[in-house]
Amino acid sequence: MINSTSGPGLLFPKGGWENDETVKEAAVREAIEEAGVRGDLLDFVGDYNFKSKTHEDEFSPEGLCKAAMFALLVKEELNAWPEQSTRIRSWLTISQAIQNCRHAWMKEALEYGFCKWLAQKRKTTS
Repeated sequence: MINSTSGPGLLFPKGGWENDETVKEAAVREAIEEAGVRGDLLDFVGDYNFKSKTHEDEFSPEGLCKAAMFALLVKEELNAWPEQSTRIRSWLTISQAIQNCRHAWMKEALEYGFCKWLAQKRKTTS
């Protein structure tokens, strides 16, 4: 997880995707830019709706957004990355991550989406 630049609590790397990339490519790019990690996307965990003050406009006055969450198997921690000067990378257990999440939708994603995905993965590898 990474620190929030706008207040207390921790976040998952996230952001929009460019017109020339897929949502999976965007997830990989955001992990590199914000958290300084590279790895393999394993699976889609779920999508979650949230409100963003920075995305309020004439098309979405409420700032409604949808986040797609993926499980990433981290294979490399970069010594330098684009947002290194404003981000701190933290490694946590799932329960620590839930406790320190800044946003309720991210807690929900961890508690239900990721934990459900992880339990299914453990069943198939046992």
